[in-house]
Amino acid sequence: MVKQERAARTRQALIRSGAEVFTEEGLAHTSLSTISRRAGVSNGALHFHFESKKALLRAIESQALESVRRIAHDTLARSEGPLQALVDATYRLMSAIAGDVVVRAGFELSDDPGRGEGPTARQEWQRWVEEVLLRADEDGWLVEGVSADGAAAAVVAATVGFEVLGGEDKAWLSEEKVTGFWDLLLPRLTERHALVCASVAGSGADPAGP
Repeated sequence: MVKQERAARTRQALIRSGAEVFTEEGLAHTSLSTISRRAGVSNGALHFHFESKKALLRAIESQALESVRRIAHDTLARSEGPLQALVDATYRLMSAIAGDVVVRAGFELSDDPGRGEGPTARQEWQRWVEEVLLRADEDGWLVEGVSADGAAAAVVAATVGFEVLGGEDKAWLSEEKVTGFWDLLLPRLTERHALVCASVAGSGADPAGP
């Protein structure tokens, strides 16, 4: 059990170190020796867990993907209505991208042309936004003339934009930016916008992330 726990800690340290090096130096300049040194382990220990840089990057991406899924699932389960869930999840996602380097790196790896098959973190977020807005439309939340597809396109474009811009300036991931976005968009999505709290504090969601 002790060996298993030590191995799990080492693996997680390598994933986090890999995410840090990738976000700081970019994909082309990310080296396994730099990652192992930052994690405080030998190159041999790194290769025990990950046979290649690609395998490590895929582990980073997989962990980020699970964080997106957990945010989406947990927020939908405890929010009152689909639009409230969407607002709350947006705050939580931006907070996770700002505060968790693995989540941030996982989103950036969505751009990797050699990543292979499987959904990216951005694609998973888009899928969930589309699903929630379709539910909002079916439940009568959206105003006449606003389609679920159109609303999803606006939300995904804006939130992915925040994510990308946040790589250079974390202010784009702040609660203030998200609140401004929802204050602008919500009245155009629903006549019942006053029932949706465009504030993570007002809805009871956890701004600290997943």
